[in-house]
Amino acid sequence: MRPMANDAGVSWGARVRGWARRVKRDGVTLWFALKDARTPWLPKALAALVVAYALSPIDLVPDFIPVLGYVDDVLLLPALIWLAVRLLPREVLEDCRVRADEWLLARGRKPTSRAGAVLVVLVWLVLAGWAGHALLAR
Repeated sequence: MRPMANDAGVSWGARVRGWARRVKRDGVTLWFALKDARTPWLPKALAALVVAYALSPIDLVPDFIPVLGYVDDVLLLPALIWLAVRLLPREVLEDCRVRADEWLLARGRKPTSRAGAVLVVLVWLVLAGWAGHALLAR
């Protein structure tokens, strides 16, 4: 059976892999945009949250949880990356994408964010505290 392809002759799997590479690259692009003085405060604030989560070594929703474990990786995170990238000025985006491509080519992996790991753990603690309080209130 022949793989499904779009009009350009590129298979669906190849398109998904290309999309995933672009999302990964744009996560690193946002990391560089955070350090760029030309980035306005609103995109910088959104980028800080997205980068902290995207580059965190810990997932907010662990992947072993059926369906929900991948929803953040496949839907939520790419949507937030897309939004943050759209808010960046064109020249900042272009410069930071070049830097991200160079980083990924040189290192072969995305950077990690300890702040993101701390953020995820804090969210877990807040949710656990809220759940504990709700249970004790009964």
